[in-house]
Amino acid sequence: MKKIFIYLLIIAFTFIPANARQTKKDIEHAQNTIMYLNLEWWENYKDDILTQHLKELYESNYDLKNAELKIKENEKLVKMQFADELPQLSFDGYIARTFRSSIQRYGNMVIPSYAQNNFQLPLTASYEIDIWGKNRLKTKSTEQYLEMVKQAERATYIALTSDFAAEYFNLIKCDKLLSIQKELIAIQEEIVAKTEDKYSAGLATINDLIAEQKMLTVLKEEKNSIEKNQEVLINNLRVYLAKSDGDIERADFNKIILLENIPQEINSDIIENRPDFLQQEANIKRAGYDAKVAKRELLPSIVIFGQIGFNAYRLNRLVNSSSQLFNAGIMPSLDIFAGGRKMAFLKLRKYQYDEALNDYQKTILEDIKELNISLHEYKTAKKNYEESLARLNLQDKTYRLMTDKKDIGSASELDVLYNRESLLLTTKEEVSNKINCLISTITLYKATGGKNLYETAANI
Repeated sequence: MKKIFIYLLIIAFTFIPANARQTKKDIEHAQNTIMYLNLEWWENYKDDILTQHLKELYESNYDLKNAELKIKENEKLVKMQFADELPQLSFDGYIARTFRSSIQRYGNMVIPSYAQNNFQLPLTASYEIDIWGKNRLKTKSTEQYLEMVKQAERATYIALTSDFAAEYFNLIKCDKLLSIQKELIAIQEEIVAKTEDKYSAGLATINDLIAEQKMLTVLKEEKNSIEKNQEVLINNLRVYLAKSDGDIERADFNKIILLENIPQEINSDIIENRPDFLQQEANIKRAGYDAKVAKRELLPSIVIFGQIGFNAYRLNRLVNSSSQLFNAGIMPSLDIFAGGRKMAFLKLRKYQYDEALNDYQKTILEDIKELNISLHEYKTAKKNYEESLARLNLQDKTYRLMTDKKDIGSASELDVLYNRESLLLTTKEEVSNKINCLISTITLYKATGGKNLYETAANI
């Protein structure tokens, strides 16, 4: 028995995880987060500024930093739970001086009042024999929760990069719309001036003049709204990049390109790549392990325990052979009656497992719905952009024809200004539809769980 106890002590002392193992985990995690960023996909937009911003996001964003800390926290929880599978070793030193003030009798033996020192320096070890695999199952449950946290981190990367890119392109849209709006205001001011001249010459009514002045105020209001949206987007992007001030660099609208050859159909199996789907899978496994643990709690547990060290009543005899301390034993434990607590706990875990299954099925339906909606939104946005582009080309022809008519004297300068205004209004629609089409590809990317859309075509 003494040899067994010493052997357990050696295991407890020598089972120290190597630093190299933790370093390897850190390297793997860094590689995973780079993969979550998915720069290969974002480079399809041919916008170096966007790519650089996403790199800054990776380095600075506080939500991403917190997601990384959550991973580290739960890795430690797994390690703490795994510790329950190992022998436990502790040093419980005891030094005391006892004062007995009354005489004690043991039959005919009389022990008078006395004072006594007690020095005890033992190493205490214990080990629960995991014959039912209960502690192993607890560790597996904690590992599945860690997997859920990892998928939550991946979901954070997909959401943040997608939301950042969408707001980045919306900011570019605001820049272009503001430029067009300023030109519209300048044209309308010219129209108001010419209408005032016509009114003064008796060629226009006061109602005509008021209508043009009202249109000018509407255009100025729209300009104010665009400027407000622009400022909101700039501040939002600053938060993403962990900046308190400064402008946000962005590309010019005319350099923005639309992605071509995006798949028009995507197999619904792609949802198996989504973080929330993988989270629910891990949650089912975790709930299953917890239910098994609750069932094994009904069985007896067996603990091996022992002590080795020194016990003496005088300090100068503490390390003598006669002061050696050793004891060991096996302690079986079984709850005979606990008021139904363990059975209630088992049923609770079974209900939680059934709940996890229902959440899994619901997630599948929700993911398929989001994928289908996102794909339909992309198709609609693309069609709307094509229609607005065709309408813009027609309006441009109308404007050029009116310019030609003015040159030959069959149209007035006001007619040209009105047509120029209509052209700019149609251009605003084309700008909005182009950016909406671009953002719809980001939404579709997000719905596929951060999958490169060009890779999904091969799976159809």
